[in-house]
Amino acid sequence: MTLAPGEQGTAARISAGRVGRPHGLDGSFYVTHPRARLLRVGVPVHVAGQSARIVRCDGTEQRPIVRLEGVEGREAAEALRGVELLIEGARAPALGPDEWWAHELEGATVHGGGGQLLGTVARLVELPSCEALEVRPPDGGQPLLVPMVKDAILGVSAADRRIEVDVEFLGLADAPTAPGTGEQPGTGEQPGTGEQPGTGEQPGTGEQPGTGEQPAPHDAGRGAGG
Repeated sequence: MTLAPGEQGTAARISAGRVGRPHGLDGSFYVTHPRARLLRVGVPVHVAGQSARIVRCDGTEQRPIVRLEGVEGREAAEALRGVELLIEGARAPALGPDEWWAHELEGATVHGGGGQLLGTVARLVELPSCEALEVRPPDGGQPLLVPMVKDAILGVSAADRRIEVDVEFLGLADAPTAPGTGEQPGTGEQPGTGEQPGTGEQPGTGEQPGTGEQPAPHDAGRGAGG
């Protein structure tokens, strides 16, 4: 079950990371929060309102070093520092069975095993131990974090924009239902972690496959099935 961070929409641009500090004098730079699967020589990247092809991709998956066409010199690279690198969704590599880019599930409804509506997926959040779906409850209360692990995710239908979760695993089985709705409100907390939603560095942007139980690599997060 793999969920790869991205932006909402079927033709969305997917975050490949952000421009980090310059490397050398030729305009190369490190990529922070990288999605290594998306960073390939020749691929056009949207950055700061411009489009430029990747002409160099070295380093490691954890610390890629990239140079863009038209970015010449250390000062030019420094000027882009912190800017997001976006790839057209159509250019993203194909994912395996039961894998999705995050933008395919953002906006999906999340339901308990009994069908009760828990909320809507707002974005993907990176936690220290795994990635999680930030789910906004229908009553507008605090968001619920659903870890992208098999124990929490019972099923995903990207086509139907619907995710089914285990409310007992999430600690919601005994939660009171919302008056007149029969729905369980979200708690806004990550069971067993106390972690809060991400800081915004990581776009729900975002895209590295993980196991669903181990910390995800950088280009997709493990979810119900970058």
